[in-house]
Amino acid sequence: MKAIIPVAGAGTRLRPHTNTQPKALIPLAGKTLLSIIVDQLREAGIEEFVFVIGHLGDKITDYVKKKYPALRCHFILQTERLGLGHAIYLTREAVGADEVFIVLGDTICEYDIKDILYRDESMLGVKKVDDPRGFGVAEVDADGIITRVVEKPQIPKSNLALVGIYKIKDTTFLFNCLEKNIGNGAQAGEDYYFTDALQCMIAEGVVFHSFKVRNWFDCGRIETLLESNATLMKKSGGYIAADHLFENVVIIPPVSIGSGCEISNSILGPNVAIGEQATISYSVVKDSIIGDFAGLNDVVLQNSVIGSDTLIKGETRTLNIGDNTQIELG
Repeated sequence: MKAIIPVAGAGTRLRPHTNTQPKALIPLAGKTLLSIIVDQLREAGIEEFVFVIGHLGDKITDYVKKKYPALRCHFILQTERLGLGHAIYLTREAVGADEVFIVLGDTICEYDIKDILYRDESMLGVKKVDDPRGFGVAEVDADGIITRVVEKPQIPKSNLALVGIYKIKDTTFLFNCLEKNIGNGAQAGEDYYFTDALQCMIAEGVVFHSFKVRNWFDCGRIETLLESNATLMKKSGGYIAADHLFENVVIIPPVSIGSGCEISNSILGPNVAIGEQATISYSVVKDSIIGDFAGLNDVVLQNSVIGSDTLIKGETRTLNIGDNTQIELG
C-alpha cells in the first residue's frame, strides 16, 4: 500500500503565512501539519509515500528529505490548480496497481488507523457536521455502505462530511474514473472534484464502507488553527526541548518549546507552541503559535500566529503576520 498526500493547495485562508510557507508546513502543537500526518501513517506501517506538490513545493520536498531521510517517497508536481481529482490522477504511474491510502495534507483526525488499513475493503472517513453544504457529503445505508457521494450539495441528504481520508483497494477503477472525468471535462468551475470519481466508482459497483473519525481538527483558518493547536496541546501535554536557555520564566502548561530557544523574564502559556531558536524576553504569550527564529521583546500576545524570522518589539494583543517581518510597537 502507498500513501498519497496532496499538498499542492495555496492555503489562501491562512494568508499571509501561506505566502511564504506551504499550508502543510504550518506549525501545530510543536510539529507541522505534514509531520503529524506522516508520523501517523508511518506508525501504522505505511512505508512508501507519494506527495503531490505545487505552491512552494520545493519547501515540501526539502522538509521531507531533511526530516525523513530514509522515507521511500515520490514527489509529483501539479503545475495547474485543477482540483483534488486532477492531483490524484497525476499519481497513477507512481501508484501502479497498488492499494492507496489518501490523506489530504491539511486533514488531522483521530481514528483507529491500523484497523482501517488492515480491513480488506475500500473505506471513506466521515464525520457528522452541523452544516454539510461546504463539504463532500456521503449518503450511507443502514449497514454503513456508502450509496452516494456529492460535493458541496445545496440541499444535503446527509450530514456526514467526507473528512479527506480515503482507503482505496481498486485503484484500477479509481484511475479509470478519474481519466473518464478529466477526458470528458467533468469539472466544477476550475476544479475536478475527487468526489465525482468516487461516485463513478460506486456506479460501477465498487463498494465503499464508511468509518467515523473520533475527532477532526480544522486547520484551514487562523481561528480554527489556534483552536486545534490548543486541543492537541492539551492531549499531548506539550514538550520542552532540553537544549534551551531559560531565566526567570513562568510556564503555564501545556506549552511546546523547540530546541535552542532563549527565553527570559516572561510568562508562557497555556496553549503556546514555540518553534526552534526563538528569542523571547519581557513578554506574556498565551494561546498562540510562534515560528522558528522569531524574536519577541516587551509584548503581550494572545490568540496570535507569528511567522518565522519575525521580530516584534513593543506591546500588542492580537497579531496575524507572516514570515520575515519586523514590527515595532511603541
